[in-house]
Amino acid sequence: MQFLTRLVDGHVCAYRRDGDDEGPLRPVARWRPCAGDEVVGHAADPSLGRAYYTTLHAVVCVAADGGQVWRSDFAPRSDERYGHRPGCALSADGRALWVYRPDAMAGRGRPDQWTVLDTGTGAALASADLGTVGHSGLQFLHPASGEVLLDVGEGQDGAAVHRASLADGRIDLVRYPWDDRCLLGLAPDGRHFMTVDHAQADIALHTYPDGEVEFTLPVAAFGHDPEAARVEWSGGYLDADTVIVTLVGESDGYGGSDGSGDEGDEGAEEWTRRYLVDTRTGRVRGAFDARTEELYDVRPLGDGSWLTTAPSGHPVRRSAR
Repeated sequence: MQFLTRLVDGHVCAYRRDGDDEGPLRPVARWRPCAGDEVVGHAADPSLGRAYYTTLHAVVCVAADGGQVWRSDFAPRSDERYGHRPGCALSADGRALWVYRPDAMAGRGRPDQWTVLDTGTGAALASADLGTVGHSGLQFLHPASGEVLLDVGEGQDGAAVHRASLADGRIDLVRYPWDDRCLLGLAPDGRHFMTVDHAQADIALHTYPDGEVEFTLPVAAFGHDPEAARVEWSGGYLDADTVIVTLVGESDGYGGSDGSGDEGDEGAEEWTRRYLVDTRTGRVRGAFDARTEELYDVRPLGDGSWLTTAPSGHPVRRSAR
């Protein structure tokens, strides 16, 4: 079983993904990082006996009592404090940890690396040179194939999307042939994935694994002026047949051509609108209320529910059902 993880009050907390319970979620396990470690990315072992996390300088495995099981340092140690955030993702069987290393921005004198570690020992099983200069990476596990998708954000230079699997002691790596699309979500059934144009002009759905475009929806498809609105990098798969798309913009006393703003306001007003799109037809179904005011505080779980965040920092499960 894959668990959700969050860093709350200095602890890596794990939460169950399954079940129909709505409202605030309670952690089923929590781990205290080693003294002096500033956690950047994190994952929980399916047994809940261990947690894994990245810092700017290492990947660390800790036991339930908070004791260090192993540590794999990034060498050479970086003197850069900002601009690089290593991340990790656990394989479905819990045996391999995929680690994205933004080595270029960390000042290590080489392009970014994607490394797979043995979760039992921390030993490197395989590594690949990505040829990117990224700040951070977003990883998605395919539900059936065992492959992993990685989006590397390169700031103003765009984004690079990769697909990989571990085979015969090496990473079998494919880079999709674009640098202007940001990966936002993978369908829960693995049939397709969603990207947003780096210039924020549209969203697209692509077939998996080849990446062929199934359909594209520009800002105008949602009833907004493309000169006054843009697609935001927030949203994803509510379920296999539905994606959440987020638009943001500015209006002069009016919330947009959909008539959802407040007339009579003085000055420019920033607004956010979320919509549901049918992944089978590309039809915009209508507006979506995520029940949060925070732009990036929406994490769809693919089963008709999504997470927001309580004031405590723990996740809150919401449902469209």
